Amino acid sequence: MKKIISTFGVWAFLAVSSFAQNVRFTRSGLIEYKKTVNMYAIIQRNINKENESLLKSAFETYKQQHPQFKELKSTLVFVGNKTLFTPVGVNTSITSFFDDPQISMQNNVVYSDLNNKQLISKRKVFDEIYLLKDSLRNIKWKFTDEVRDIAGYPCHRANGLVLDSVYVVAFYTDKIPVSGGPESFGGLPGMILQLALPHENISWIATEVDDIDLSVNSVLPPTGGTTINFKELINKLRGVFKSDANYRSDELIPFLL
Repeated sequence: MKKIISTFGVWAFLAVSSFAQNVRFTRSGLIEYKKTVNMYAIIQRNINKENESLLKSAFETYKQQHPQFKELKSTLVFVGNKTLFTPVGVNTSITSFFDDPQISMQNNVVYSDLNNKQLISKRKVFDEIYLLKDSLRNIKWKFTDEVRDIAGYPCHRANGLVLDSVYVVAFYTDKIPVSGGPESFGGLPGMILQLALPHENISWIATEVDDIDLSVNSVLPPTGGTTINFKELINKLRGVFKSDANYRSDELIPFLL
């Protein structure tokens, strides 16, 4: 009996060892993301008693001419502890009164150096190009037990809060041991493959993950534009909006994500 138990133990050890040796952790590669914007929900959220006489009929016309969801593509290249998020394709020109470029387009190229906790983002704000240099975004994450498969990777759910009030839902995989994600989102023990801002009606999901060997020079920060940090950008935006009597602080959110 002891011999049987001993033999079983050896086989179990060999099986676990063999499995561990075959587990592959992706440390460099390219991720393709699809960003989805629920335009109907965003427009509806901004219609109120003061403007509905003007916007309600325009919204009905918009729904007849445009789909509910706008889809945009982007890529994330990562190697070691550096990532580079880049929009794919050229943003189309404004086709509707409701097409706010800060919401319905992608304006940011985002480089993250996770070792040095540095973020460099080239972004278009109105007609200005800024090179935002600051520390990585601080997100308060809370882990859950929910798990789902995304692009062939097992992902765990975490809920977060960013910019003090914006609720975030992320699914990350520890099979890609890089603390990155779309845009400037990260800070989890693995790569974010799905991200949603439910109250902002925006989400990202990885449609493909290519596990390829890349050199460190494949991930370089963007250049050009007026150098600025987050605090300076917020002050500039407040200066632009302060003349609007109906200004709300949440109007700054699309510029800061």
